[in-house]
Amino acid sequence: MIYVLLILSLAGIVYGADYLVAGSVAVARRYRISDFVIGAAIVGIGTSMPELTVSFLGALQGNSEVAIGNVVGSNIFNVLGILGITALFFPIAVTKANMKFEIPVCIFVSVLLTLLTFNFFTGGPATLSRPDGCILLVVFAAFMWYSFYNDRKKTNEVTEPTDSSPLSPIWISVVKIIGGLTLLILSCEIFIENAVLVARKLGLNDAFISITLIACGTSLPELAASIMAALKKNTQLALGNILGSNIFNICLILGLSSQVIPLSSPDIPVRDYLWMIGAAAAPLILGFRGRISRLSGALMFILYIVYTWSLLMLQTS
Repeated sequence: MIYVLLILSLAGIVYGADYLVAGSVAVARRYRISDFVIGAAIVGIGTSMPELTVSFLGALQGNSEVAIGNVVGSNIFNVLGILGITALFFPIAVTKANMKFEIPVCIFVSVLLTLLTFNFFTGGPATLSRPDGCILLVVFAAFMWYSFYNDRKKTNEVTEPTDSSPLSPIWISVVKIIGGLTLLILSCEIFIENAVLVARKLGLNDAFISITLIACGTSLPELAASIMAALKKNTQLALGNILGSNIFNICLILGLSSQVIPLSSPDIPVRDYLWMIGAAAAPLILGFRGRISRLSGALMFILYIVYTWSLLMLQTS
């Protein structure tokens, strides 16, 4: 029965992502919002709801390992795994604006989380405190404000094909977004619950489960949404989804979770944070020619396999 639920939940994730992307693109066209911003704001934040739920519940239950491990693992998987797989379907366009602002912000918040967690500025035990969380929340608010302000201020570079088909009524787009997002989150929760049951039967510990299995499970909406966007040739939406999700995960999810209880993660070493920073820098390095090619996508996915394999070896040693 567990495996039947896993298959059904995966199907729900795919269909939910299709509706979410279709509705989001329609809203972007109607209100002349760029694909990247709609991906970062609506799709990126929406698909990060599973991470918010898991991390916030982990903080409420006093399990900091799950709260932080889920975010660190999800961010690594989002870039190396999801962006890598997506680029294999369709090369991802990277604009000058992405290279100058959004990607550097993603790198910045990854470095900031590492410095705050290991108390680089104040010394003391490795803990993400309530004041640290407030800093992350302020950064998130500033990022969102600037993204919409800048999007309205200037015309974005045209990197995607223009769709001249008739606009559907706004209520249909809203229903698609809400319905698709609901189906995504419910299907994701069912998948995670049953996948964790399988993992526990295999004798895997909480730290490993949170940074790999739960992290990948909560990132399934991003994976489905990004692939659907790439298949529809909206690669800026796919890139916005990933970068927006990563910034949301660090700044808002851990910012809010740390207000519940200071988050400590002694079993998550600095090595995993460095992988997260490296993953955030990958689009900057591999997209300098204006796109992330299929070859670059394959390289990123191989790096994720290497990272997961190294964790498995540490788990079994």
